[in-house]
Amino acid sequence: MANERIAGHFSEAAAVLERFRSDSGNMEAVQRAGELMVAALKAGGKLISCGNGGSMCDAMHFAEELTGKFRDDRAPIAALSISDPSHLTCVGNDHGFDQVFARFILAHGKQGDLLLAISTSGNSPNVLRAAEAARQRGMRVVGLTGKDGGQLAPLCDVEVRVPHQGYADRVQEVHIKVIHALIDHIEQSLR
Repeated sequence: MANERIAGHFSEAAAVLERFRSDSGNMEAVQRAGELMVAALKAGGKLISCGNGGSMCDAMHFAEELTGKFRDDRAPIAALSISDPSHLTCVGNDHGFDQVFARFILAHGKQGDLLLAISTSGNSPNVLRAAEAARQRGMRVVGLTGKDGGQLAPLCDVEVRVPHQGYADRVQEVHIKVIHALIDHIEQSLR
């Protein structure tokens, strides 16, 4: 018989995912986010993603599935994550860690691009600065958040919130489902 604590992880994850999935507002937010991404790409823009820790891994995963391949063979799609270690450590050292994403956006972002900003709390200072820089550049912002959306929520054109009040790993588990749904939506829309 499986350890009760181990089994509990799967039960809680399933419950959080089902609560998110069963709220039609969440499904509409994911669809609106996907539509904004497709519109940016069709207009010649690119998608830039950022996050910290596991959210950075999700930001990288989002970009690589688009430039590489998700399910179907197709042309590469313009996406990149802010994850270059030399950029992150240079800017962190010279300007502070809260500027590592914003300076990338100010260097590479342009009107018509879109930022996917990922923060399970919605309060990561460097993600907030990135969203502000994106706004300054005339970019759209899609946020993946958790809990109450934090300070990131009002900076987003579309916020996809996982309103789980517990540990961040449950929020991240739903974020990766959202990311896969967005990638699929983009692929299908650009056929």
